[in-house]
Amino acid sequence: MKIRSAKDFWAGIMFIGFGTVALAVAQMNYKMGTAQSMGPAYFPSVLGGILAILGLVVLFKSLGLTGPKVPRFHFRPLLFVFGACLAFAYLLRPLGLVVSIVTLVFISAVGGREFKWKEVTLLSVGLAALSVALFVKGLMLPFPIWPAFIK
Repeated sequence: MKIRSAKDFWAGIMFIGFGTVALAVAQMNYKMGTAQSMGPAYFPSVLGGILAILGLVVLFKSLGLTGPKVPRFHFRPLLFVFGACLAFAYLLRPLGLVVSIVTLVFISAVGGREFKWKEVTLLSVGLAALSVALFVKGLMLPFPIWPAFIK
């Protein structure tokens, strides 16, 4: 048995893993019920089973097809985006929505291969303006717009 498509192999393993975990969590914490009287575990169990079966299909497909090698995983973008999300979460209340979104966009952009000040600035200002219009003005969510010391 030889793996000929590493991408499909690891995708199949991932699908099987997520499907199995979904099945296990649903079965442990909720009642299954029947097809006529579905319990809260029924739908997650069915979806987890379908995902695991799909993973098996993809896994077996990887054994017969040729494909490119899996490229090297780059941790830098992942870490910067994760850090940007943490920064947004911690800065939202004290500094407001606008400063938090601008910070989020700039930190995320640093993690990429290309960083252009003009593009990132325009993107962050536009995203901040749209977020204020949509979430604060449109949906009336109680987010602070600006830092508390500016008011």
